[in-house]
Amino acid sequence: MFAADFEPAERKSRRNAPRAPVSLDVRLGKTGRTLCRVVDLSIHGARLQTYSALKRGTSIWLNLPEIGQVVAEVMWADDYMAGCKFQTPLPAGVFEGLVTTASGG
Repeated sequence: MFAADFEPAERKSRRNAPRAPVSLDVRLGKTGRTLCRVVDLSIHGARLQTYSALKRGTSIWLNLPEIGQVVAEVMWADDYMAGCKFQTPLPAGVFEGLVTTASGG
């Protein structure tokens, strides 16, 4: 008979920072002509719901409320959803302000 103690490994998130569910209507592109929605946000990136498909590896301009344009790289894309990583992380105060704006506070 074989016996062993089992201790599950701690599951660590692959995320660098917590994400907050939000609903922010924003614009894509240098000229801001394309609409999309940020559906969750962290200081390092965002998940977008788009009206046109994005391609993985593409750099985009994301026009966020309060701070304006930020550069992000599309890390994954699936139909009209995409995850992007900001070229420069958002300052904590800006992140908190965006989450507050998205919640109507």
